[in-house]
Amino acid sequence: MNYQKINNLVGWLCAATATITYILTMEPTTSWWDPGEFIAAAYRMQIVHQPGAPLFLMLQNVFSNLAFGDPQRIAYWMNFGSALSSGLTIVFLFWTITALVRKICWKNGEPLTPMGLLQIMGAGVVGAMAYTFSDTFWFSAVESEVYAMSSLCTAVVFWAILKWEARADEPGGDRWLVFIAYIMGLSIGVHLLNLLTIPALALVVYFRRTSKVTARGVTRALLIGCALLAFILWGVVQYLVKFAAYTDLFFVNTLGAGFGTGAAVFALSLVGGIAYGLWHTMRRAKPMLNMAFVCFSFIIFGYSSFAMVLIRAKANPSLNNSQPDDAFSFLWYLNRGQFGSEPLLSGPYFDANIVDVKQGSNTYRKGETKYEVAGKALTYVYDRTTVFPRVYSDRDFHPQAYRAWLGLGDQERPAFADNLRFLTTYQLGHMYWRYFMWNFAGRQNDRQPLFENYTEGNWISGISFLDQWRLGGQNDLPEAMRMDPSRNTFYFLPLLLGIMGLVWHLRRHRKDMAVVGLLFFFTGLAIVLYLNQSPLQPRERDYAYAGSFYAFAIWIGMGAAAVADLLNRRLNRHTAVPVAVGIALFAAPILMAAEGWDDHDRSQKFMARDMARNYLESCAPNAILFTYIDNDSYPLWYLQEVEGIRPDVRVVNLSLLGMDWQVRQMKKPINDAGALPISMEDRQFVKGQRDVLYYHDYGIQDSVELETLLALLLSDNPSDQLEYSNGTRRNFLPTKRFKLTVDKDQVIENQVVPAKWYGDIVDTMIWNYNQDIVTRAELAMMDVLVHNEWKRPIYFAFSVPERQRLGLDDYLVSEGFALRLMPVNARAEGKDGKRLVNTEATYENIMQQYAWGNMKETPHLDPTSYALVGQSMKVFSDTAEMLIAEGKKDAAHDVVNRAVEVLPERIHLVELAARYPVLTDQLYEVGETAKANELLDRNVAFLDEQLAYYAAIAATKPNIEGMAIRDSLVALQQFAFVAAARGQQKQRQAAMAVFDRYRQVFFDKG
Repeated sequence: MNYQKINNLVGWLCAATATITYILTMEPTTSWWDPGEFIAAAYRMQIVHQPGAPLFLMLQNVFSNLAFGDPQRIAYWMNFGSALSSGLTIVFLFWTITALVRKICWKNGEPLTPMGLLQIMGAGVVGAMAYTFSDTFWFSAVESEVYAMSSLCTAVVFWAILKWEARADEPGGDRWLVFIAYIMGLSIGVHLLNLLTIPALALVVYFRRTSKVTARGVTRALLIGCALLAFILWGVVQYLVKFAAYTDLFFVNTLGAGFGTGAAVFALSLVGGIAYGLWHTMRRAKPMLNMAFVCFSFIIFGYSSFAMVLIRAKANPSLNNSQPDDAFSFLWYLNRGQFGSEPLLSGPYFDANIVDVKQGSNTYRKGETKYEVAGKALTYVYDRTTVFPRVYSDRDFHPQAYRAWLGLGDQERPAFADNLRFLTTYQLGHMYWRYFMWNFAGRQNDRQPLFENYTEGNWISGISFLDQWRLGGQNDLPEAMRMDPSRNTFYFLPLLLGIMGLVWHLRRHRKDMAVVGLLFFFTGLAIVLYLNQSPLQPRERDYAYAGSFYAFAIWIGMGAAAVADLLNRRLNRHTAVPVAVGIALFAAPILMAAEGWDDHDRSQKFMARDMARNYLESCAPNAILFTYIDNDSYPLWYLQEVEGIRPDVRVVNLSLLGMDWQVRQMKKPINDAGALPISMEDRQFVKGQRDVLYYHDYGIQDSVELETLLALLLSDNPSDQLEYSNGTRRNFLPTKRFKLTVDKDQVIENQVVPAKWYGDIVDTMIWNYNQDIVTRAELAMMDVLVHNEWKRPIYFAFSVPERQRLGLDDYLVSEGFALRLMPVNARAEGKDGKRLVNTEATYENIMQQYAWGNMKETPHLDPTSYALVGQSMKVFSDTAEMLIAEGKKDAAHDVVNRAVEVLPERIHLVELAARYPVLTDQLYEVGETAKANELLDRNVAFLDEQLAYYAAIAATKPNIEGMAIRDSLVALQQFAFVAAARGQQKQRQAAMAVFDRYRQVFFDKG
């Protein structure tokens, strides 16, 4: 019996099973969030958002070659790269589990029995396949994201330390430590999560090298491990570059050398120092110090993948996020300067006031011939601070969200106890343990709850009385929730198996259990403490904790061995082991695969690509399209950079336009899109200049020409600036009353408005600016408005929030998924406050140009896709309504039938059901009575079930579903009104019956 061959064979079979699973379920094209940016950047070797992932991009570029020049298959093959990385993760997880279980089940000097072999292999299969089908890992395995490759790095490192442990006394055994160091260095070019394995690795080394384990020795090993983690995370990743930057500063500003000279000298000095250290330690026979130099050199060697960032940034590709082409911009890029940082040891409460601002060291930017001082690093002093701050952010709606999570009134001030309560309830409970239970107990659905509730995104078990006790309403689940593919119930079985494995591991091999436990802690709970997340996260963050779930999967595998030992007390070993392995397989991986397949199968999903295409196709040729955040930008970048769709449209991400590097890039053409008509000189908006300008009301009653205000905001004349208390002078905005004089001849010549509206063109556009500050983004937008002269169409993506539109809403006309700036009153009186729709353009887009992401046929739509379903419904209904108003009923008939044809039949969300009354009324209007009745009946039945569910929850829990209840009742009233207006009494009575029943339940209790 050759253990090694069997171990290798079974491991590779697990990897093959996982890889095939991921290939069958992976997304065929780009997906939401970061993959669109990663695919576009990897294909053309460009720069992604901070802090970059250069090794990941280079490897994904290799996979792109498998498309053999077909641009529509490039995303598929990059997704395949993640699937393959994930499959390889599984084989290393398998080998890790078998290595750990082998120590316990195969005693030294004893022969390995067939049942012993089955117990070891069975544990490996159960644990590896449980992780294969875990929710978090599966999600990342089927898209081109860094987390699949990052998990592979973690798996390789943890497996390698066990290989070292087994061979530490052999000649050359320490080569495994060098290998680990190299993988660590490489992993920095993928994601930093892999570095969190270092404390666990330090413990393995201590246990292997010491003759007697002591508490003091364990503590010392952990401190050394944490110090090594800090050394790599800050010393290598950040301070080496910081030293290089300041060396470059000295050479450039003091010695008059060219940019990069000092950094090159520093790099050569570093290489020379390492080489000397290697030579010296070999000559003086200092093996431990020599090993330290060797490992350090391999970490640096792996870290050198970041040279790609500098090289490609200097080439200034289309996507050049942060433009890190000099030492200081590169340092800012690595430090995630764009995203800021969260306080960890000391910081303010969210209601604290700033009482002082202290200036720190200089910050630098690249000038023409020297580095220039961009400003000072600022430190704010607050009137209320605390140690270990958890409720610290005063940004946007965070204070109200903190209050909601903590149950604080509007005037109540948070105390330290509230600080700790937020840590336990939100940061640990909501943002970690909820995800943990998703993976190993079950999930209610995949909707993200921004506030605590009983119906969205909770963990469940499938055990009715327990779920009823926690969440209520389990005996009255609506069909939509019962049939929701994202509802997964594991009955605690994977969790219990993992706990059994943990206890078994603790009793049988305490040292190894401590190592796995440390991996579990540092890749999970420690991340929670470090990230210090505020509420209202834009997306679920479970991907950050994949390493922790990886560690728990090791214990799930050991759970199979634990069950075998339990059964062995009553059954003979030849029966106990196979039965235990069978039970464990069904309790974890098989159950998890069966429950999770439908909501992880993305093989029919095209929403991200198709909706991005709809945004681009909504624009006229050579347009400027303002977008806002990831999901209305990254997929568009993918289409333009990879598939070559509508490269004439200049996509301008407003959340990035506030950065000086982005404005500079917008002044240059890319692909087939021309430069933005920005007149500002670079010196006027560089870092440190006009970062933020403030509004000061000067009491100006009349509207001021935008060109005049722009000149004031850009003026270097001290008389056009205000002096602040710290002695600085800064431009300011004296009024919010804007106007832009319109040249009608230019508007008509450039076909800005349809011919039918020529008579509605205004002489002057007048509006109120809607913010109290002006950032570079607003400055650039004002510059474009002044100097565009209506030559290029200007659009705002449908999803750009109103506060980001400069207050121009009265002049934004709908052309589908984008709003076009036109000098006509788009919300004139007599139109019920509704927006004008350019029906000619929108009708053509709906009927000929738009694609709909297979939203009707795909087995599962994620929450982001559902939001786009809602936007699609509005595009259909707004267009149909305007067509009807214009007397074009045949065209309206086409539009509403197209809506019925492409929109999903299943209704899962109250907010979507609330949009259907308008479409139902339009179906009646165009003579599609049968379709209208069917749509109305389906929605009323859905709302009836939803309200019954809310009532069942309210019977045992606080009624916190008030908004959903009100939306449901309002929708029922609207359906009843529509049916009555169209003479459909049966439908009206059905809707009102449901409305009256639940109005009494929720509002007429006396």
